Amino acid sequence: MAKRQLRLGAFMRPVSIHTGAWRYPGAWRDANFNFPRLRSLAQTLERGKFDAFFMADHLAVLNMPVEALKRSHTVTSFEPFTLLSALAVSTERLGLIATASTTFDAPYHIARRFASLDHLSGGRAGWNIVTTSNPDAALNFGLEEHMEHGERYHRAREFYDVVTGLWDSFADDAFIRDAESGVFFDPAKMHVLGHKGEHLSVRGPLNIARPVQGWPVIVQAGASDAGRQLAAETAEVIFGAQGTLASAQEFYADVKGRMEKLGRDRDHMKILPGAFVVVGDTLEEAKRKRALLDSLVHDESAIASLSIALGTDASRFDPDGPLPEIPDTNASKSGRERVIALAQREALTVRQLAQRLGGYGGLAMVGTPATIADTMQEWLEEGGSDGFNVMFPYLPGGLEDFVEKVVPELQRRGIFRREYEGRTLRENLGLPRPTNRFFA
Repeated sequence: MAKRQLRLGAFMRPVSIHTGAWRYPGAWRDANFNFPRLRSLAQTLERGKFDAFFMADHLAVLNMPVEALKRSHTVTSFEPFTLLSALAVSTERLGLIATASTTFDAPYHIARRFASLDHLSGGRAGWNIVTTSNPDAALNFGLEEHMEHGERYHRAREFYDVVTGLWDSFADDAFIRDAESGVFFDPAKMHVLGHKGEHLSVRGPLNIARPVQGWPVIVQAGASDAGRQLAAETAEVIFGAQGTLASAQEFYADVKGRMEKLGRDRDHMKILPGAFVVVGDTLEEAKRKRALLDSLVHDESAIASLSIALGTDASRFDPDGPLPEIPDTNASKSGRERVIALAQREALTVRQLAQRLGGYGGLAMVGTPATIADTMQEWLEEGGSDGFNVMFPYLPGGLEDFVEKVVPELQRRGIFRREYEGRTLRENLGLPRPTNRFFA
């Protein structure tokens, strides 16, 4: 029996998520807005046979105090569609996944942009559906306060139906381009959506041919109950955030069980937890790299990161005491719960918890190529994941270490590709092409 194959995405913001990454010796400090360097990173990922470049997005400057804000390289970045469209002509097989909000954008815009990216890239686009947890984003879109958490997910579910309906506006063979008859497309193969729902009213049709992949790959990252249900109904890739194999196994079984109850094939969803990977030739070297990286995080950034994760001002807490009881807020519920669980599991003080989050507080694999491959293989074979969204500690060195040292070890074990399976993101992930609901 063939071994299960690991899927690997690269989580880019568009560079490292770690707050200290830009200060690490040899790091590219200007990579956020240096396209030649971003192009080089994407090409290195493609050389490593990664499935996708995963582009995060923010619709507001991070809601943290200025003293912390001024130290963070994750505050600003290129608009995702602009960057990924440029990367599309600089790569050939690498998937291009962009975050786009269902709360602060219109479905026609989203459908049109992703359809365009899919055509420009030859079928390599993916849409990460987010409802946007940062309350400051609401202030940039004419709102006085953020939409309530549950309401955001109700809108997101309807939003998905509208966007995918717009992608199905034309049959695959609608554009006949018959020069002799003078007929460019067949009107009988165009569908007017005519959607009128609780949150949205969209006539359609989309003014772009059906995407190369049918639909761009649907990605989702929510871990709350509402997020899990949305993922079970819609997602083909989940960006997970589980920090232990046991919690990952629970999440994996729950979400795949939900999708099966809805009549979906469990293999038509790939669950990829985020994994912060630090590679060393020895375990001691890898630990030294991580320690140096974490030492570059300032206290202000650490407390600010904790405040964002909890949805409340953590500077009011006793830094050397345990984490106090945290009230419910309108911020990400699953994110807050993970932080509280981490503090309880490791008996961390507020200061220790903040320092962890100020760098990166989630799943970390710090070790040699062999030990990192051991962990990835265990999660793959024990029902914890279908692969990982890899986060690099600093760039370009952290990425190059992974491609040059860890990828060959995974390939040697027969659990990661040596060549891409196809040209589209769907083909490389082993996902089916969606049937057009109006022109089956």
